[in-house]
Amino acid sequence: MADRVKAEDELRKLSVEMRYLEQTAEALQQRISMVNAALTDLTYASMTLDGIEKEKENAELLVPIGGNSYVKAKITDTNKVIVGVGAGVSVEKTLLEAKTALKERLDELEKTMNSAQQQFTQVAERINSGRTRLETLLASARAGKP
Repeated sequence: MADRVKAEDELRKLSVEMRYLEQTAEALQQRISMVNAALTDLTYASMTLDGIEKEKENAELLVPIGGNSYVKAKITDTNKVIVGVGAGVSVEKTLLEAKTALKERLDELEKTMNSAQQQFTQVAERINSGRTRLETLLASARAGKP
């Protein structure tokens, strides 16, 4: 009888842990998606700066305004760009400074992405081992064994 109570207690604890791990995995997946979106955005920004670097002053470009729509614009100064630094604040930087700042942010985001992916892998492994243990306990309970 004591073994049965112990098995039921373990089953309850494991069930709670599994729910917690599944919520953690879901939160990590959302974080990975957000970081991936930021990486894509910064990669496009970096590629755009690379393209601007090759242009001459008064070069005409198409600037995306959303909804697959563009406006024609001319570059008046290829060496100055406005870069967001966070909290809705932007500053003017030289093209080189802007490229360096974007590279640093990309590097940080890649580290964050790698960390989140490692955490997700660890949580997924714990979920799999927990499910295996849960199935074993349920099979034993159905068979009437502790």
